[in-house]
Amino acid sequence: MTPQEVREIALGLEEATERDHHGFPSFRRRTIFATMPDDEHLHVMLNEDEIRDAVAESPGFCEEKWWGKKLAAVRVSLPLADERIVRELLQDAWAQHG
Repeated sequence: MTPQEVREIALGLEEATERDHHGFPSFRRRTIFATMPDDEHLHVMLNEDEIRDAVAESPGFCEEKWWGKKLAAVRVSLPLADERIVRELLQDAWAQHG
């Protein structure tokens, strides 16, 4: 997937906006539900169970993203990602951050 494809999916969600987050794009509803730290990765903020499920179901392009001692997101490798799964992850994260 490309960053533009991710952007179109994320911004297609109701009330979603894009704002800068430390020099890279973030997608927000009330709070951040995803970030793109570079053109090849997407961080999707889900709860810990959903993060683990995503990694187990799609180990070829999803991995755990830790911030310190907190499991905080799914790190998606965009060049390898399945668009349908990325869409589902973004929708789930968007729903949690409303």
